[in-house]
Amino acid sequence: MSSKGGGTALTRRNYRLASDTDKPRHTGIVNEKLLSDYLHHVFPSSKQGPAVASLRKVLGFQDLSSHLEKLLTEDEPEESSDQTEGRLGPQPVVLDHTSGFEGLLFVDDDLLGVIGHSNFSSIRATTCVYKGKWAYEVLISSQGLMQIGWCTLSCRFNQEEGVGDTPDSYAYDGNRVRKWNVTTTNYGKSWAAGDIVSCLIDLDEGTITFCLNGQSLGTAFTSIKTGPGVAYFPAISLSFKESVAFNFGSRPLRYPVEGYLPLQNPPAADLMKAHRLLGYIRNILSTSIDIQEERLLERDCALWKLHGEPTVLITLAHIFNHFAPLMCKVYLVEDVLMNFLLGILEGGGSVDEHPLIQQLLDLFWLLMEDYEVNECLKQLMMSLLRAYRFSPIIPDLGFQIHYLRLTTAILRHEKSRKYLLNNVLFDVLRSVVFFYIKTPLRVKEAGLEELIPTTWWPTHFDKEGKDEREPKDESADERLRRRAYERGCQRLKKRIEVVEELQVQILRLLLNNKDKTTGEASRYIFLNKFRKFLQENASNRGHPTALCPPEYMVCFLHRLITAVRSCWEESSRKTGGFSSEDAYVPPQLFYNGKVDYFDLQRLGGLLSHLKKTLKDDLAGKANIIIDPAEIQATSMDDLDEDEESGAAQRPFGAAAMGGALARPSWLSSPTLGRANRFLSTAAVSLMTPRRPLTQPEKVKVRTLAVEQRTEEDIEGSHGNDGLLLGRPLEEPDQVVADKSLLEIVDGIVMMYNLSVHQQLGKMVVVSDDVHEYAVALKDTEEKIARCPARRADILDELQKSQKVFAEKLNHLSRRLAWINATIYSKEKMMDVYWLLCVCIRTIEHADNTGSLFAFAPELYLNVAMNAYSALKNYFSPANSMEELPGYEETLTQLAAILAKHFADPRIVGTDIKDSLMQALASYVCYPQSLRAVERIPEEQRVAMMRNLLAPYEQRPWAQTNWILVRLWRGCGFGYRYTRLPHLLKTKPEDANLPSLQRDLSIASFQKPCPSLLLQRHMAELLSLDKDMAASFLNSVLNQLNWAFSEFIGMIQEIQQAAERPERNFVDTRQLKVCATCFDLSVSLLRVLEMTVTLVPEIFLDWSRPSAELLLRRLAQLLNQVLNRVTAEKNLFDRVVNLRLPGLESVDHYPILVAVTGILVRILVDGDRQGVSRASSVLLSDPCFQLHSIQHLLGEAGDSSGSFGPSGPSGSSGSSGSSGFSGSSAAIAARPAVGSLGSSVAPPISTAGNSSERKHFSLHAYTDYISKEEKQKVELMLAFLTEESKEAAASTAPTSEEDLCPICYAHSISAIFKPCSHKSCKACINQHLMNNKDCFFCKATITGVEDYSKPTS
Repeated sequence: MSSKGGGTALTRRNYRLASDTDKPRHTGIVNEKLLSDYLHHVFPSSKQGPAVASLRKVLGFQDLSSHLEKLLTEDEPEESSDQTEGRLGPQPVVLDHTSGFEGLLFVDDDLLGVIGHSNFSSIRATTCVYKGKWAYEVLISSQGLMQIGWCTLSCRFNQEEGVGDTPDSYAYDGNRVRKWNVTTTNYGKSWAAGDIVSCLIDLDEGTITFCLNGQSLGTAFTSIKTGPGVAYFPAISLSFKESVAFNFGSRPLRYPVEGYLPLQNPPAADLMKAHRLLGYIRNILSTSIDIQEERLLERDCALWKLHGEPTVLITLAHIFNHFAPLMCKVYLVEDVLMNFLLGILEGGGSVDEHPLIQQLLDLFWLLMEDYEVNECLKQLMMSLLRAYRFSPIIPDLGFQIHYLRLTTAILRHEKSRKYLLNNVLFDVLRSVVFFYIKTPLRVKEAGLEELIPTTWWPTHFDKEGKDEREPKDESADERLRRRAYERGCQRLKKRIEVVEELQVQILRLLLNNKDKTTGEASRYIFLNKFRKFLQENASNRGHPTALCPPEYMVCFLHRLITAVRSCWEESSRKTGGFSSEDAYVPPQLFYNGKVDYFDLQRLGGLLSHLKKTLKDDLAGKANIIIDPAEIQATSMDDLDEDEESGAAQRPFGAAAMGGALARPSWLSSPTLGRANRFLSTAAVSLMTPRRPLTQPEKVKVRTLAVEQRTEEDIEGSHGNDGLLLGRPLEEPDQVVADKSLLEIVDGIVMMYNLSVHQQLGKMVVVSDDVHEYAVALKDTEEKIARCPARRADILDELQKSQKVFAEKLNHLSRRLAWINATIYSKEKMMDVYWLLCVCIRTIEHADNTGSLFAFAPELYLNVAMNAYSALKNYFSPANSMEELPGYEETLTQLAAILAKHFADPRIVGTDIKDSLMQALASYVCYPQSLRAVERIPEEQRVAMMRNLLAPYEQRPWAQTNWILVRLWRGCGFGYRYTRLPHLLKTKPEDANLPSLQRDLSIASFQKPCPSLLLQRHMAELLSLDKDMAASFLNSVLNQLNWAFSEFIGMIQEIQQAAERPERNFVDTRQLKVCATCFDLSVSLLRVLEMTVTLVPEIFLDWSRPSAELLLRRLAQLLNQVLNRVTAEKNLFDRVVNLRLPGLESVDHYPILVAVTGILVRILVDGDRQGVSRASSVLLSDPCFQLHSIQHLLGEAGDSSGSFGPSGPSGSSGSSGSSGFSGSSAAIAARPAVGSLGSSVAPPISTAGNSSERKHFSLHAYTDYISKEEKQKVELMLAFLTEESKEAAASTAPTSEEDLCPICYAHSISAIFKPCSHKSCKACINQHLMNNKDCFFCKATITGVEDYSKPTS
């Protein structure tokens, strides 16, 4: 007789029940004959036929145990031994974690799940086969590089060669769609996460076959080596972070193949017993006893209820005596119990319509020992999770719905739910899988062809290659196709919504805060587990076993938002609190210690530092007192952290052996959430245990660790504010529905920051692919239309390309429909928009607290910026931001946040400051968001412009400059383009950039939208504040000098590399830096153009202290740029003509029109005095050359007469003369050109050379430069030509003694006090910007006076 407790036939709980009923006084309830009939009906013998009732032996409870034992042993199959013919090795079959592996691996608790942790790790199983037909299954958890198959014991693997790379090993690789046995060929289909690969070996025929989700991929290998001494082990090789789980037969194979045996024997005897016992339970459920009529009645199982009838309970107790131990075994739970429970729900309808599952769970808790029901529920949830994740996608998502309905039914049972929440869902299982809907890679198998029979993709594009949302010339056929496609998308969306609704139901059950009859409410258990889940994902970035995959996190976030908002609305209706539409996280959560933010960065720096520096503010504003001892403890805690992190970096081999194995959490196996063993070829060692959660900070009331918090600590009670402790005076005293929901909302924001935003950006690639293929298809169709009939060969190739593109688009458009329904739907967009509004309100409330704003985590600002970026870039064009409720007001609120906080002294982190600057730069690129900036209060606008105009030193000036340029773009000379003329047909490479940088890259190609209002603010500030204007412009000129000099130096190196006879590769990074320096130079020139246009008096009103110096510096830099770019056959020309990838933006047009804009403004558009001053300074600069100005209009001129006052030596300047010395080798098949001069090209005598390439000319850009602008350039050229002639005629020869001894370019015009040394004004003014000592004697200069040479 089997026994659960060991020693007695029944457990203590059931034994009492059975022994009491043996007494005659209890059997009076049901008479002996009726009881015997009932028991015979429940426990029919399989051997005897339907005997007449009168001939049957009377059966009572006294004989039931022996009768049941006898029934269970009838036809019991013999226990199969470990050694079956054809197989060698122990049972159960697991992965060989002692000697059968190579590389670094994480192996799961059950020795069936594995993650690669090195370049290419390999591991085999403990059992091999040498005869017969065998199978095992591999559950694919990640779709990366893996080779799965069979190997012999003689195979030796390393970090480069794995299964399939040696003679006696054979593998299938679904990532590259190939099979491997030393050599490789195409085979099979591509696999995806959630697929199941079956590996079959027939050693009688010598063949190996693979199946994917039950579909055979064909025989992969034939005539494999067999015979004495040859046996094959299941084996796998996998690259870094890839993960799988094996099923050798410990669970029922999902796709068994006839004739093939699993490597592990199924528990045949236990399986037979379990099925029989379940049959007896079914008999009880379908039978009722009519005591009055003394007869048995048949009834519907679904209506059975546990009423406490002694006869039924005692009968069930005898059954569970045998059934309960079996339900602790995973194979039986999955094959018997799960299928039985799924059968109950097969009738359809809502889960509420099937109360039987609740009754059965009551029965389990009543008749099974706690440890048994605990193990049973754990195995049941694991089986459900595995089945859900690895079910194939079918059009109606029937499998997924089936498993989710059973999960919902189980979680409706209060006691089971709390046990699972406390011990299983987050501790053992990766339960977030239940909220994930996987995207099918193979459209045909998912049935999307039937669901969306008609495909469609954009076929109309604007000039810049973007899809037109509502093309005007759409044909009737295209319109029909588009509408049919949209109807198919709607059908798909409705089916996905059924799954999503079930997932939300599960979360609502977990968020139940009313089930307090059996202890703590579910919500508070969930809250603490959820916080620990967030901590594991926040503090283990990059660790393969610790991160929840981002694709799971996206789905979990959306379901959680729906469930939380539903609970919030329900609660606010009852309590009168504010709606979830107005939800935000009160600022006191950030500093009162009630919520653990782990080690997340605060706006003001480290929490320990803030507690020390702001303790008085906390006491005064929030009535929170920080214990000095705790501040000291926090400091010591930080030291411990450093020591621990150092210890964690020591080699694994140094760790002690033995003891409990570390569980670093969230292994990427299909169901288990914990990794048990870390395998290394060097040493099988243990991982350093992760540090437990830190204690929350002590505040005025007691605080507890997350695990110890109770409902009162969260929700509060009389005189206790719970999570809202420490409300500052600035924070309104509002009724909050459920304080626990505030913490969940805070967790949702954290989830978005961790990985959701990154995943949203990653999935956009499918939409991008559709666009690219659509453009390629349209281009191919146009080529077919133009192809001459005589070129049948070309036509044939084009038609083949057309077919390939069309097939790819059919596949991608259906896949995109799935992604739009699951990730980018209108509802998902509303979730992200709600999250954006939550963050904006939270930041505004925290900002109102003054210095306490420093306690706010950085993630709120990050999420606000990223959520806006996602709404703008990821959800369109399917959904438009303009349709969102309160869209304009939200934009204005976000604009105010960016404008105020990008230079907020309370924010100390450089990364968050950089992000704010980039977000503001992107914000001013779009008309809607720029108008939002203009709508913020004037005081804030002026403050923002003042911060932007602060000197560029010691700050991220490139982004600041970019913002100013965008405010000007559209107003400058020839500055109305969206993309540069020579770049119109190229595509920006921005797919791999971080989110905000990618957003900025996209923004750079938006149409110009200048802000006249912000320009006016800038003009007023520069005009009124002379000191700020001078320091701002000096810093701009300094940066321009640096950027252009760096650019010239780099193109010199590139040119030298290109001219070497051997093949050279220029570093991509160097090209990128070079292009960046060029772009910076152009943008700095545009800022100077804006300043000269808006506030010309800064340069031309010489009553201002720095005006003359600034004008001279400006003229010097403009001449340098012109000379470098316009000289004939110069270095700039050569590098531009190379057309190197990465230097696409480097061209004549952007930099020359920027310089021209400045010159036109000071020489044509100014008043007479200003023009006179500007022309005299420009002409007196030694670098000035009229030829450079003539070059703008394509006039070659007479270069021999175009030198400035100092002749050909005009190369003097900050960037040096080395930029134009180059080799004489030919470039890009051009004729050789002689050695060039230092900075100016000498006249070219050969007419052929001069006509080879078209000269740059503004006349060629009629679409970009207006007639009026060209006329101004012509006027400027005529004016300068005349002025330079006059200057040349009137300039008397100057003796060397009268020239400035510093620059030798200008006459002496200033004398220093008190030392009386002399120089020109330009030199001394520039020197005095940084130094007060004399050039010559180092005496401190107290004053500078004008000097004029006495007349002789």
